[in-house]
Amino acid sequence: MKILAFLAAALVAVTPGVAYADETDLIINGGFDTEVAPWWSSAQAPITLVDGRACVDIPGGTTNRWDIVVGQNDIPLVAGETYRFEFFATGTSIVRAVVSQPDPPYATYFEESPLLSAAGDDHVYTFTSTVTGPSSVQFQLGGSPTPWRFCLDDVAFVKGATPIPYEPDTGPAVRVNQVAYLPDGPKNATLVSSSPTPVRWELRNRRKAIVDHGLTKPRGKDVTSGQDVHSIDFSRFRGRGTGFELTAAGETSRPFDIDPSAYERLRADSLKFYYTQRSGIAISDELRPGYARPAGHVDVAPNQGDGNVPCQAGVCDYRLDVTGGWYDAGDHGKYVVNGGISAWQLMNLYERRHGNVGLAIPESGDRTPDILDEVRWELDFLLEMQVPAGQPLAGMVHHKIHDRAWTGLPLLPHLDPQPRELHPVSTAATLNLAATAAQAARLYRRYDRAFADRSLAAARTAFAAAVANPDRLASPDDGTGGGAYSDAQVGDEFYWAAVELYLTTGSPEYADRVLASPFHTADVFGPGAFDWGNTAAAARLDLATVPSKLPGRARVVRSVVQGADKYVAVQRANPYAIPYAPANNSWDWGSNSLVLNNLSVIGTAYDLTRRPAYRDAVVEGMDYILGRNALNYSYVTGYGEAAAHNQHSRWYAHQLDPTLPNPPAGTLAGGPNSSLQDPYAQSKLAGCVGQFCYIDDIQSWSTNELTINWNSSLAWVASFVADQNAG
Repeated sequence: MKILAFLAAALVAVTPGVAYADETDLIINGGFDTEVAPWWSSAQAPITLVDGRACVDIPGGTTNRWDIVVGQNDIPLVAGETYRFEFFATGTSIVRAVVSQPDPPYATYFEESPLLSAAGDDHVYTFTSTVTGPSSVQFQLGGSPTPWRFCLDDVAFVKGATPIPYEPDTGPAVRVNQVAYLPDGPKNATLVSSSPTPVRWELRNRRKAIVDHGLTKPRGKDVTSGQDVHSIDFSRFRGRGTGFELTAAGETSRPFDIDPSAYERLRADSLKFYYTQRSGIAISDELRPGYARPAGHVDVAPNQGDGNVPCQAGVCDYRLDVTGGWYDAGDHGKYVVNGGISAWQLMNLYERRHGNVGLAIPESGDRTPDILDEVRWELDFLLEMQVPAGQPLAGMVHHKIHDRAWTGLPLLPHLDPQPRELHPVSTAATLNLAATAAQAARLYRRYDRAFADRSLAAARTAFAAAVANPDRLASPDDGTGGGAYSDAQVGDEFYWAAVELYLTTGSPEYADRVLASPFHTADVFGPGAFDWGNTAAAARLDLATVPSKLPGRARVVRSVVQGADKYVAVQRANPYAIPYAPANNSWDWGSNSLVLNNLSVIGTAYDLTRRPAYRDAVVEGMDYILGRNALNYSYVTGYGEAAAHNQHSRWYAHQLDPTLPNPPAGTLAGGPNSSLQDPYAQSKLAGCVGQFCYIDDIQSWSTNELTINWNSSLAWVASFVADQNAG
């Protein structure tokens, strides 16, 4: 979630070595026949000529790809011009082939990371530049624990190439929930078809026998995808089984089940995700086969550790022990505002009685429910981020802790050599601690009174500190080595923290603050109900569902129901049944979590009213996440025939290192993002429409990252659906 600006591009394979009219090769000495110049390399890996190829011996033990580089500078780019980048290379590792700004901040204009072979292969790509100016063509070769040899030949960087747009493989035109429908729930699919009249559909079981049939409903143009589509409703079929398929217009869907048990598994898997995100503890192969790794950031070399972390220069003169917690996303950073909303959502899940399942974690078997044991791992870290008594700004909370500089992919946490730093306190982070610690105080009291007391004391202290320092805002420029997570509006965090403190204590002091907040009467259920930067809806959901004596509580409940009605109306208007309609069809970063958070508002309305329409809307909303979408792709690893599995992560990095795993089953990808902040998405998806602004590649951190707060939204909704069972 690290916002940068790069270029739009289209990338395809073309025939290598073929010259076309009006093409100009900008590379000098791409054949290495007699010399190396003007190519350069890092000092520890000099270039030598071997049989007409440029070769470098790469030392083992470097950390990042860019620690060892072979490159050529002074390559001019022209905005709007298309270039073909081609080369032949041999090796036994990944190479990061990039076109970048030659000087700070070294913006990347194009990148690819092919896996080389010892025999060698031709690699050919095209992209269209959106910048005018000099660039550097580079091969970044570091990051391997063992030494290896890289050899390069026939390099060309050709101006005037013909761009060919990237076309995703969307599979059959019948789009279904590839995982499972509930026997007594809604069962809908989408057919991509320009037919103006209804089309016959057939539902077949695993023996290929027709068990239901009917006619599609033409829906016209879907604005979120640009497709002409029909709807298919087979809800009347109540049978159970595996391997069902839908056929329409000569197209057959991917297989799916009609069975509620898949959601029991998904609830558990989406919650088990957090154990493998833990910092400061070795991950057990016995508990998570295939995901074992040493403890990260525990002051064991090469880590510089989280046990005694200093502040950024000029921020403070003390150090804190901030071990533990969850790694936020695909990097090694830990962020209070993202941890806060994640912890809240999982505790809300438990408080709503949807998430009490066994998770096979080290704490399993104690008297505390597993979900609370897992959240405790994060809560302890959040408490550690509070400024100690006696220090300036005591009671405030540091916004984040992460590496001083960016690290490359892949990199296991225990191998990270970067120094770690505490970043300045922020009012938002302080209020996140106040809210979640107050919530924890009421949920953990029956299991650990001492921890509940400590949490409540920290929450009170944090709230008072935030009141005294209401405008300590995280800087949007503090994004080196980790995401900035800046937030210019913290009134919603004040509202949220006051709500949680009131619900736990019943104190008139906090009730008065709740009732006086402008967010208490505002419509807090917008296009994205809540996320780390918009927390007022979280407060409203708890106010509506946790018993209290707050005046006007009936109006609070009514506001949640009205918010749910808004999302249901959006869902019904969309042929893919998506309860999300961003302005101008500009899809947000992490859109999948916003879809799921909107579903959680609808689910809360069902719990408050027991109206079946709300229950059905949540169940049907999961169809989009699990494959009934324009890309015909499940966004959850391990769920569906065609599913995301290359999410952006430094240690679930199988795409870049075959010895590492893909993300564990139950991991949610961020989803379509119209802004395409990363260069890889720009190179593939320029001009994409809504749902098509996604690609399952580890390099696409703006569309395909994993995060703790996106998985908490998945866990909430999966748990809700699991609890519906057969109705």
